[in-house]
Amino acid sequence: MEEVPHDCPGVSSAQAGRGASCQGCPNQGLCASGAAAAPDPAIEEIKEKMKTVKHKILVLSGKGGVGKSTFSAHLAHGLAEDENTQVALLDIDICGPSIPKIMGLEGEQVHQSGSGWSPVFLEDNLGVMSVGFLLSSPDDAVIWRGPKKNGMIKQFLRDVDWGEVDYLIVDTPPGTSDEHLSAVQYLAAAHIDGAVIITTPQEVSLQDVRKEINFCHKVKLPIIGVVENMSGFTCPKCQESQIFLPTTGGAEVMCRDLKVPLLGKVPLDPRIGKSCDKGESFFAEAPDSPATLAYRSIIQRIQESCSLRQPKGENLVGS
Repeated sequence: MEEVPHDCPGVSSAQAGRGASCQGCPNQGLCASGAAAAPDPAIEEIKEKMKTVKHKILVLSGKGGVGKSTFSAHLAHGLAEDENTQVALLDIDICGPSIPKIMGLEGEQVHQSGSGWSPVFLEDNLGVMSVGFLLSSPDDAVIWRGPKKNGMIKQFLRDVDWGEVDYLIVDTPPGTSDEHLSAVQYLAAAHIDGAVIITTPQEVSLQDVRKEINFCHKVKLPIIGVVENMSGFTCPKCQESQIFLPTTGGAEVMCRDLKVPLLGKVPLDPRIGKSCDKGESFFAEAPDSPATLAYRSIIQRIQESCSLRQPKGENLVGS
């Protein structure tokens, strides 16, 4: 897929679709016609729908395979341990929806009601929605171009009946593509608390996370912080070792250089992968693991950040 030019004049500019940087852009004709600048009526509809959702968190990663969906799932598990906290987990990784598997909800189906699509509930206070629930088999490939993906995300945000929710966690695919732009665009008017960005310690992962941070700055998406996943491994029979060497200082140095918060570091624990494959919470499997303790500390910091970002005068769920 072609990338939008880094010096794009913007859809509202008089040079939209006409500037030198627009040559070769796949959206050149759309921008030149003026249609791209027209506000999507769904933005206001989603803003209205999201009035019952207190906090909205996007979970991002620059590269695949760094444990982003695993983190999203355990962020949801951790928040939902408080039975008075209503949590929603939305999987917009359209081509690789792993949340149904990780949450132990494979084979579940979405039901339609008069108020929209009903999410699949893992617990009374934890609802989940994913394109994986719409597939006839978990092995089915989703082969969609950008507009169809965007339409699906719009439908998830506008038509799912989440009810009153304290935290909406949006698990995104790797990178900075259609799905991310759609989520930010459709939720912009509804106030996004910010993004949690997942990385691993090695430079090949940090390279792409820097791009992710740059994306957040460009689209004015607040950054709650960065989580360094797979940060060391404590062998029960010997000493701690580094599987992914932080050759350039890892997330800690990157966060210091880019002036973004480091929320914490989660060490490797083989039981995390085992729990995900079984569709169970790792916290229940290994409550005393250093990884569990790291997760809980990070979740607490996210909650604190969201509380600070709460817009003044906004109606709170349950208030």
